[in-house]
Amino acid sequence: MLQRFCHYIEQQHLFPLGNEVLLAVSGGRDSMAMLHLCRRAGIPFAVAHCNFHLRPGDCDRDQRFVRDAAAALGVPFFTTDFDTRAYAEAHSQSIEEAARELRYSFFADLCRQHGFSAVATAHHRDDSIESFFLNLFRGTGIAGLHGIRPVAEFRIDGFYLRIVRPLLAFSRADIDAYVLDNRLAYVEDVTNASFDARRNQLRHRLMPLLRELYPSVDDTMEANINRLYDTEQIYKEHLATLRASLLTPHRSPVTYLPFEILSLDLPALVQSNPRSSILNTLLFELLRPFGFNAAQCADILAAREGGKLFFSPSHVAELHRDMLLVAPNVEPSPGRHPQPGDRIVTTQSKTRLLSDYLKDLGLSRIERRHLLLTLAPDGKTVVPNF
Repeated sequence: MLQRFCHYIEQQHLFPLGNEVLLAVSGGRDSMAMLHLCRRAGIPFAVAHCNFHLRPGDCDRDQRFVRDAAAALGVPFFTTDFDTRAYAEAHSQSIEEAARELRYSFFADLCRQHGFSAVATAHHRDDSIESFFLNLFRGTGIAGLHGIRPVAEFRIDGFYLRIVRPLLAFSRADIDAYVLDNRLAYVEDVTNASFDARRNQLRHRLMPLLRELYPSVDDTMEANINRLYDTEQIYKEHLATLRASLLTPHRSPVTYLPFEILSLDLPALVQSNPRSSILNTLLFELLRPFGFNAAQCADILAAREGGKLFFSPSHVAELHRDMLLVAPNVEPSPGRHPQPGDRIVTTQSKTRLLSDYLKDLGLSRIERRHLLLTLAPDGKTVVPNF
């Protein structure tokens, strides 16, 4: 197993040669196997442990166990405590989401302070296959069907945290056999299992049934996951090309806008692939970075009314002259902005509604909302500031 372990690390370029890595060790059999393999492989490392205080007594026991294991090896040990339930409640998150956010923030701080090249977690092949099925049933799309990848990066407070998974080449049975053969001490780590009841159901009910029906299901799923990952990369490349050609900066006459407005060429998008189902998927992928969901994308494609607005948690989109304008949904800056009933002086001292005038100029509702005005000398009409 050591040879396979070293080969996988080299094949996936997980650990830069000579650089110290941080091992995330819970004390369970998987992480203790990873600790033992890294030691045998001669990889320089330190150990980090998170106490989530989700199981009174057991969490403190695990913390002591990992601390003693690190001390016995003579490697640096870092630990921290979290009130995970309180954090989850304060941030309206599940326990699983809160624990992930807390530990990744802790790992990022350690890597930033001590220069660790990566954080290694003990996820294995079974974890990856379970994640595939969880995401499949949740309906996450192709991005959720590649399982757990050997390397992942997360941006945390401006720092890029590199997570590596050196045990992905091994099954849970492989790891259990290694722990038994090497008589490794470990603690029963039920914290991760308690995070997600659905994962437990998959692990203990669905996967045994699938293995009974299809004895080679694990090998087959590993190959499927890798093919789906390759497909996702091709898909992303196509989307990047599409995004570069269709989503461009909107040239606004309002030069002092505090943000950039992007313009999506809807006719060109329709022409690129007129099939409605694919069109909706493409629009969703283009707008997903701005927080819009699939249902809103279907509404945008079905809409025929110019000036109609669509809101995501962070952005606003507007149908404007065959284009879809997208901008951050922010409050206008201080100053005088257009109000209902505002009038502007036109030729021969005649006035007309400012809203009609701006519409004729081709200003979108997004631009009009942020337009600044000056009160004219007559005290009754306004002058737009461009």
